[in-house]
Amino acid sequence: MRFRRHALALLAVFALGSAAIAPAQAQEDLIFRKSTVWKMLTPNDKLAVYGVDDPIVEGVACHYTIPEKGGVSGMFGVAEEVSEISLACRQIGPIKFKEKAEQGDVVFRERRSIVWKKMQIVRGCDAKRNVLVYLVYSDKLIDGSPQNSTSTVPIMPWGGSGDAPKCADWIR
Repeated sequence: MRFRRHALALLAVFALGSAAIAPAQAQEDLIFRKSTVWKMLTPNDKLAVYGVDDPIVEGVACHYTIPEKGGVSGMFGVAEEVSEISLACRQIGPIKFKEKAEQGDVVFRERRSIVWKKMQIVRGCDAKRNVLVYLVYSDKLIDGSPQNSTSTVPIMPWGGSGDAPKCADWIR
């Protein structure tokens, strides 16, 4: 019992410490939910569509769809959500890079279960084609997950703004 308390305390310290050094994260906006499975006395299973803006690349927005469990476990927020996630990212204005980034930097992260599973959207740069590449995946602490989806955003001039920036210039 004493070991368990110490382990939980160490885990809490680690979580707080890693949150302090975590990179800037996008904030999600719920766009809409659509019921997919009707449940009589508890919340329905749903598909939820969310939007996020890239916190480092101005002018790019991503939308992802995730299933949300209903039922008793979903009602109390303890359901382990499934890993299927779809992703679409688009240029929505002139692209401006706010700072340099690494290949595979996290744009957005969300827990999909109490402890074991999280969903992440990460960004990369295809320098040869001047394209931003966004990957969403769900991973499980124990055995991982092959579920993923990719979306690309070709960096194009916007309006009369002239030349488009090169993503390769913004990768460390």
